[in-house]
Amino acid sequence: MSDTPAVAPRNSLVVNDSLSIPRNELDLRVSRSSGAGGQHVNKTSSRVEIFWNIPGSRALNDEQRDRLRSKLSSRMTTDGSVRVVASDMRSQSRNRELAEERLADLIRRALVVPRKRRPTKPTKASKEARLESKKRHSTKKADRRSESFD
Repeated sequence: MSDTPAVAPRNSLVVNDSLSIPRNELDLRVSRSSGAGGQHVNKTSSRVEIFWNIPGSRALNDEQRDRLRSKLSSRMTTDGSVRVVASDMRSQSRNRELAEERLADLIRRALVVPRKRRPTKPTKASKEARLESKKRHSTKKADRRSESFD
């Protein structure tokens, strides 16, 4: 058994230890990038959009699919695809890498199940401090009532 980390296959996008998205499930679209870039921006398609159809994915189990559907509902298209765009770099290949990293990060964060909060009971000292504070406050108010300015 070796201590080397598992190498991700080139035909899948590794999200976490339990999920890898096959690249054939990713729909890639390229277009011309907007913004600064001079002549370069006018003749190259460096902007990359990646779509991933969550309901049609074979990489997810039902629990993961439901969780992604609820967490990413605001980012999903009508057919259930999640869209990620990258146009930061001049290189199409670098933008593709960025878009894939963003998609993996988005999915990774959406799949995190928060720990259930266990309600705690107030300590005896905190209860006593609260009651003492209430007593001080009420005596302060009572002292104001009893004073006569005549």
